[in-house]
Amino acid sequence: MLKNVTITADEKVLKWARHEAIEKGISLSKLVSQILEEQMRQKDDYWQAFERWKKIKPVPFKEPIGKIDREKIHERGR
Repeated sequence: MLKNVTITADEKVLKWARHEAIEKGISLSKLVSQILEEQMRQKDDYWQAFERWKKIKPVPFKEPIGKIDREKIHERGR
């Protein structure tokens, strides 16, 4: 269901938005709606990815098998 909304914005912003709407061949109302929908999708995608990330099990840390001293590290490059 679509609802009407009144917005207040700076004249420069409105001028830009009108120009964008004309370039896309859509109404200013449709442009604002598309921008809001895109913002909503991006935020939803972010939070979905965050929730998936929280469910990832951490990789256990393992101590190195053997330690290499500083001299041996520099010898490898020669």
